[in-house]
Amino acid sequence: MIRNRFFLIVTLACLLFSCGKSEKELAAEKLSFAERLYQNGDTTEALQQLDTLQLKYKGAIQALVEADKFRKKIYGDLFYKKQDEMDSMKVILEELEGKFVTEKTEFDRYTQYIHKRQEFKRRWNKSFIQIHLDERGELYISSNYYGDQWLEHTGLRVYDNDIQAKTKKVPLDNVLNHRSDFLETKWEKVTFRDGADNGVIEFIAEHADRNLKAVFLGSRYYYIILEDYDKQAMKDALNLSKALKRKAKLEKEIQSLQSKVG
Repeated sequence: MIRNRFFLIVTLACLLFSCGKSEKELAAEKLSFAERLYQNGDTTEALQQLDTLQLKYKGAIQALVEADKFRKKIYGDLFYKKQDEMDSMKVILEELEGKFVTEKTEFDRYTQYIHKRQEFKRRWNKSFIQIHLDERGELYISSNYYGDQWLEHTGLRVYDNDIQAKTKKVPLDNVLNHRSDFLETKWEKVTFRDGADNGVIEFIAEHADRNLKAVFLGSRYYYIILEDYDKQAMKDALNLSKALKRKAKLEKEIQSLQSKVG
């Protein structure tokens, strides 16, 4: 009698705990929750909820079908938003690119953007800081010296009163430190690639309204005042660099979303 009562209690307990919500109901709730999240602007969490639904409730066929449709709708919405952003970016690029000329010589792997105010024909006999930009949006600067005495310079310091920025050193024996001469004229060009500008580009762009000066650092010092158009060239190149990189990122995102929309 006692044994029968024990089995009866166990059976009732099993029945009680088995009376929860069905897989279909739980999946429907998960789908509804994902829809509310998306309506509230939480796209990432909504997609995560749909992924969870697909993994946990494989028997809820109808909910899985609806979840797949909803996922494609989300990706479709994102796709059209990215396309709109790309259209806006193209307008910005067209405006910025109008300030540059492009060229690609046999020595260039990528197309180069040259600011119209810094073309060689304008500046060949001037000492100045040049900005370099390629189609990937990669930036670097070079210091160009023109004079009657060697500086043997290896770096730059740009400053105004209490603010300054200084490049890293490019040794004289480095291939990026170039010197040449013709008759009584000396030319020196030091190229600061791969971050060797040490923030000088951003510094000039940020403080373009200041009366910035630069000193060429070497066995001798040589001082220049940065021209307004050279400072503007830094700003324009930095903005174009950001736009080119954003465009490349958008292209990858659009391509990925397009494959998910189906």
